[in-house]
Amino acid sequence: MLRITFAVLLVIALAMISLFIGVIDITASDENFAMLTLTRIPRTIAVLLTGMSLAVAGVIMQILARNKFVEPTTTGTVEWATLGILLIIIYAPHASMMTKLIVASLFSVIGSASFLFLLSRIKLRSTVIVPLVGIIYGGIISSIVMFIAFKYDLVQSIWTWVQGDFSMILKGRYELLWISALLCVLAYMTANQFTLVGLGKSMSTNLGLNYKWYMAWGVLIVSLISGITVVTAGIIPFLGLVIPNLVSAVLGDSLKKTLPWIAILGALLVLVCDIAARVIRFPYEIPIGIIMGVIGSLIFLSFIMKANKRYA
Repeated sequence: MLRITFAVLLVIALAMISLFIGVIDITASDENFAMLTLTRIPRTIAVLLTGMSLAVAGVIMQILARNKFVEPTTTGTVEWATLGILLIIIYAPHASMMTKLIVASLFSVIGSASFLFLLSRIKLRSTVIVPLVGIIYGGIISSIVMFIAFKYDLVQSIWTWVQGDFSMILKGRYELLWISALLCVLAYMTANQFTLVGLGKSMSTNLGLNYKWYMAWGVLIVSLISGITVVTAGIIPFLGLVIPNLVSAVLGDSLKKTLPWIAILGALLVLVCDIAARVIRFPYEIPIGIIMGVIGSLIFLSFIMKANKRYA
């Protein structure tokens, strides 16, 4: 209890620091206070909600695939969400954020479901093969997205959506992320059922669980969170892979026990990366997707290498 309290206090402390990082100093004036409420507070809340929800989506995706080396950015889910956004830009350029969210989430459902279907057709289900299949599958969808974007001269437009970046977050542009927070709460309420799903279809069915229903529920949670975060903040890679594995190594695989830690540490990691993105080249800003991509890919490779040694 003390440890999780310390983690929460650390997140709060870093969030307060985040509020005062920027080109314009915050002072006791009406103009600066307006900037605080218009940009700084919404950005910090968006960072925390994104980190929390993506980490939770990652661990649920790992349970559905029964593999610890997958998450929405390594299964084609976010690439399908990007495809949905691209089609909206082409055919309904003036669509509202809610419309973009709905379309991106629907395409995310297709991405998650199609990956799990593809996985069910693969006989060799080694620890390393599954994420590699997901990365290849996501690469194919990403290539299709870039081909369509190039055809319609929208490469630059779609790039603003796919790179993880919180610099454009303003009041009125992040509120959809509260839906992700609600989904995290619902995931916690059904955490025991997801733990049983991770045991496999036969075992969970014998224990009285409606396996297909909870698989569909898990796909819906992952897809909605992926769609919301892509529409709001872009793609932040490897977060849903790194945090669940680190927590699992310490606390085990009981989702009811680990989910609060996964959410808190996910928010903490994204907050740290966002602060780093703003101070490394101050007053310029590096997209957080680049920072997270470097850190996450290195940790991902270390996981893969350990898995190879374990099964060699």
